[in-house]
Amino acid sequence: MDKHFLTPLFSPSSVVVFAGSTDKRATVSQHSQALSHALRAQRFAGSLVFLDIHASGTLADLADAHADLAVIALPPEEVGAALEIAARIKCRAAVVISSGIGAAQAAQLHAIARRDGMHLLGPNCLGFQRPHLQLNAGVVGPMCAQGSLALVSQSGALTSSIVDWAKKNAVGFSTVVSLGPNTVVDMAQVLDFLASDTRTQSIVVYLEGISNARRFMSALRAAANAKPVVVLKAGRRAAGNQAALTHSGSIVGSDQVFDAALRRAGAVRVRSFVDLFSAAKCLAARYRPVGRRLAIVTNGGGPGVLAADWVSEINLKLACLSPDQAKALAPLVSPQASLADLLDLSEDASPAHFRAAIEAAAKAAQVDGLLVIYSPKMGADGTAIARALVDAHPTLNKPLLTCWMGDATVGEARVVLNEAAIPTFRTPEAAVGAFDNIASFYQNQQLLQQTPPPLSDLAKPDVEGARMLVESVLAERRKVLTEMESKALLAAFHIPVTKTILARTVTEAIMIASQLGFPVALKIDSPDISHKSDVQGVVLNVLNAVGVRDAFQEMMQTVARLQPQARINGVTVQNMSTQRRGREIYIGLVTDDPFGPVIAFGAGGTMIELMNDRAMELPPLNQFLARRLIERSRVAETLGEWRGAPAVDMEALEQVLLRVSEMVCELPQLREMDINPIIIDDTGAVAVDARIVVDNAPPTARTYHHLAILPYPSQHEQLWPLRGGGECTVRPVAPDDATMLQEFVRHLSPESRYFRFVSSMQELPPNMLSRFTLIDYDREMALIAVVKESLTDASGTATEVSRVVGVSRYITNPDRSTCEFSLVVADDFKGRGLGSRLMLSIMDFAREKGLTEIQGLVLANNTTMLKLMRGLGFAVKAYPDDPDFKLVTHQLQ
Repeated sequence: MDKHFLTPLFSPSSVVVFAGSTDKRATVSQHSQALSHALRAQRFAGSLVFLDIHASGTLADLADAHADLAVIALPPEEVGAALEIAARIKCRAAVVISSGIGAAQAAQLHAIARRDGMHLLGPNCLGFQRPHLQLNAGVVGPMCAQGSLALVSQSGALTSSIVDWAKKNAVGFSTVVSLGPNTVVDMAQVLDFLASDTRTQSIVVYLEGISNARRFMSALRAAANAKPVVVLKAGRRAAGNQAALTHSGSIVGSDQVFDAALRRAGAVRVRSFVDLFSAAKCLAARYRPVGRRLAIVTNGGGPGVLAADWVSEINLKLACLSPDQAKALAPLVSPQASLADLLDLSEDASPAHFRAAIEAAAKAAQVDGLLVIYSPKMGADGTAIARALVDAHPTLNKPLLTCWMGDATVGEARVVLNEAAIPTFRTPEAAVGAFDNIASFYQNQQLLQQTPPPLSDLAKPDVEGARMLVESVLAERRKVLTEMESKALLAAFHIPVTKTILARTVTEAIMIASQLGFPVALKIDSPDISHKSDVQGVVLNVLNAVGVRDAFQEMMQTVARLQPQARINGVTVQNMSTQRRGREIYIGLVTDDPFGPVIAFGAGGTMIELMNDRAMELPPLNQFLARRLIERSRVAETLGEWRGAPAVDMEALEQVLLRVSEMVCELPQLREMDINPIIIDDTGAVAVDARIVVDNAPPTARTYHHLAILPYPSQHEQLWPLRGGGECTVRPVAPDDATMLQEFVRHLSPESRYFRFVSSMQELPPNMLSRFTLIDYDREMALIAVVKESLTDASGTATEVSRVVGVSRYITNPDRSTCEFSLVVADDFKGRGLGSRLMLSIMDFAREKGLTEIQGLVLANNTTMLKLMRGLGFAVKAYPDDPDFKLVTHQLQ
């Protein structure tokens, strides 16, 4: 249990190979020959045995054989028999290297593996490589060099191409995995393994599609929280769906949704094969968080200008020295140097000039990163300049990227930079793009840390009333809400809407308009008309009763002519907005396959498709995420003081987004939604028009299973009295609990730390700390007990601080039916009933998730824990793999 469940697959100590008989090479497949050669080409660190399924012998002979991993490369008709034999010799994992196995046969192989508890990679895959083990269990190519980069690819052809490219470019790998279309061990599980693999420092992913968004996002978030993840995705397509019932459905494409998902997972997406490894190379350096301001140091104006142009093109910012900083640097560089914009050191730049410039730029607060561009010049020594950068590099606290242009004379300099782990590129554009990846990575890491609750801290919405409204519409076998119903739903979540009244006759329309006060707007009300403007179903600024009469009659006639089959409820009458300098924006919702609901934001109005301004975010949102969503839109530039209009009420706009997030979380029936336009100015926001599409939701949706990212389960926070007095708050762990959790571990006694971690470590390593606090509440749960304590400083001032005094957690096992637990209580809080209550609570969570058994390993000499387990009804038995442990189990169902 202390090892990852995929350890038998990717770190086996013994391997058995089924690749046909070596005596019958003519009948052995090409894959079998390639696999046999690959495995024998180097010395595997463990036991390697070749078996022939046609060999004579008995099952008794196999009983004495054991292996962690079976590697199978046989004709399709023989794979099932080999997998059965692998199960007989108790293999815990298998990889099937083959092609041409259909879905039906693949399902049979899956059933065999599931029955015998084997983790199956394949069929129809090219296998994997683990260079540090000298294990080439596949046919992707010759063994790669060792390195800290992991590659996971859903394309066998691309995997082979990358491995071939890496060999020439001296790129090493910790792991290479080629996933086929029918594999049981999927992308999510491999990412989960790599997140905890100590030999992997960064991960490169080639992705063609995913089947389970929740599992993928959970694994990707965990991996990206521990180490940089770079994703190249194929299958980009143009946005737009002609069958969509709302603007949101027609303008939001799946590729943009995937971008939003990657941002929220803390990963970086690249657009081309070329960018894939340059991004991984930079992110592997683990630079500290940076902004988007890049300073450029060069000895040639042309290359510097090219870099500056690309900075502007991809929305970075060119960082410049202040006049005082430039004045201080001037005596240290050539008199011909230009320091006003680019730091152009001129053709006379020496190694000392370059070093002085980068040290000055690194000290400037307005600079987030440095790019040094060198162009070969007569008499210049590019290698000496590279060495000057290498000498200065340890003193810099900001990312340093380089571009040594040319080829024949700069090879040695590039070697010097590579050996010092300073990323170097051949073109200015590539270097600027690499810095953009660094900036994006750390921006996305901020998004990753956000795990909001489903409901905000704003006034509680009328959720039950909203559900009744949606269910009544579905009961009428309708999916599109009328404008009146849509606005009623928004109002239930306290989103300001214009007062709207339905008129069924001309007389009613005139009476309503007179009561509301002129000017008014008239809009056709029909469940069959998606876009009212397309059928001339909107008339604005009607100033009097005669205008209402004429507009009503003309609208009804026009709609009847253009859409004779449409059901017409009447015409809605509403006041015109009085916000004279308001901006029109839109907030929408679209349901993506497979990521579920996605919130969109951008410029609104009748030309919404033409403006094509959309920024997207996965729910749930908090204020930080709402603000970032607004900032990514083009319309954000108009929300401040703009053309004489005062800045809009940004807090009101953020609150509308938070309310929409609440709607999405609490109403799984929502499919599409337009709030367009929302008029926003300095006095607030009001929704002028809305259109909502609903559909039936699965029974599990109330537990937020319709969301790709599970919200923080704030509803489970409890206040517990403690034995002996006092009380503590028990709640699920959150990402910002990392500091408290680290302090908790530091103050445990050496014995308590050893009993919990079977290690003498003094504190949690950063990757373990992040995995303990940023969790997927769907597959695991961690409860922390927090007490308030008063601390008095030297001046006698008392301050109240929070302190973690106990932690219980479980994580679901790969079988999705059992889970493993852990429990630790602060030494000064033992004996106060906290341990048993934390344990019972974590068992309740596991039971609610439908898990059938909870289990754990306890050191045999941890008598206190074993006593607690027996008292809670756990069965305690010997652990066959290690006599120092006891296996404790409890049935939950």
